[in-house]
Amino acid sequence: MSLFSDQYKKRKVLVTGHSGFKGSWLSLWLTQLQAQVCGFSLRPATQPNHWELLALEKEKNVKSHYEDIRHAQKITEVCKQFQPEIVFHLAAQPLVRPSYKAPLETWETNVMGTANLLEACRQTPSVKAIIIITSDKCYKNQEWVWGYRENDRLGGHDPYSASKAASELVVDSYRKSFFSQENSPLIATARAGNVIGGGDWAQDRLIPDLARAVSRQATIEIRSPSATRPWQHVLESLSGYLLLGQKLLEGKTDFADAWNFGPEPSDNREVIEVLQHIQHYWPELDWEINQDTSVHEANLLYLDSSKARKQLGWHPVWNLETSLKQTALWYQNQQKNNECRSLTQLHDYIAEARNKAINWAIST
Repeated sequence: MSLFSDQYKKRKVLVTGHSGFKGSWLSLWLTQLQAQVCGFSLRPATQPNHWELLALEKEKNVKSHYEDIRHAQKITEVCKQFQPEIVFHLAAQPLVRPSYKAPLETWETNVMGTANLLEACRQTPSVKAIIIITSDKCYKNQEWVWGYRENDRLGGHDPYSASKAASELVVDSYRKSFFSQENSPLIATARAGNVIGGGDWAQDRLIPDLARAVSRQATIEIRSPSATRPWQHVLESLSGYLLLGQKLLEGKTDFADAWNFGPEPSDNREVIEVLQHIQHYWPELDWEINQDTSVHEANLLYLDSSKARKQLGWHPVWNLETSLKQTALWYQNQQKNNECRSLTQLHDYIAEARNKAINWAIST
């Protein structure tokens, strides 16, 4: 059996932000698909970090360029040198609260960084497909009790959310201005929910904060226990990105659009519910409520992924309980045994997708 109709086998794939949490998991999966992977990213910001634990540079010959996406000349040089066929753009300032502390850096990275990447692709004839990863927070938050759809209004209160909405506009402009001719690269944007999984040590995220607190035998402070988010394992969003990339590589122009990849509605849960569920698998966890409301954050945030389910045939594989269990096991093994279970969990995820006859896992 092949995955994603073998579209990635021996393909040259450029991943920006490859040293980050989501980018490192994507790079791992691409190497398993026998792609030739090149990364463009800042060096990992934490110790430990998932990228170095995977050791893909040494074991899978992944070439890394440790540069800043804000440097247009650098990304252009890498594209011209590597000549990728498909590009996954994940390089970003990915957090809400730090965007208040460094708004200009957030805007420069998320908006001009996206423009730099698209301009580099425009000058690289080998590029056939581009996937720009934005965020579920790119929508103007209305505190609706139903999910946002791809044609809902973009916006953003904080600099991070607004910058992701702006990057969507950059993509739309490039698509219409430069990538609308026949044989132009096909470009799509992907908006995922709150991803969880092993290997994330970013500051100011729920699961990484929990992992650090457990390692210190400390109590974590929780800001917004009643905030509801579309939680999903990182592999869920990546399967969507890879399936979308497959369609673009096949030249299917209808898929050069915006796409939501979110969990089943039943997995939209409050923060406190996520804590209570993961504590079943990670009993050392302890927390207290912090009533700090000095920084605005959305309370209700849902994604409607009906379009991806109907048109792409994309469906989640792991429910939230399984995702939390796998995440807890990953950190427990890393902390106690210094073991990185990412490849094992990827294989488990693929096996479950095949058992459920998910289309990308059974394609031939």
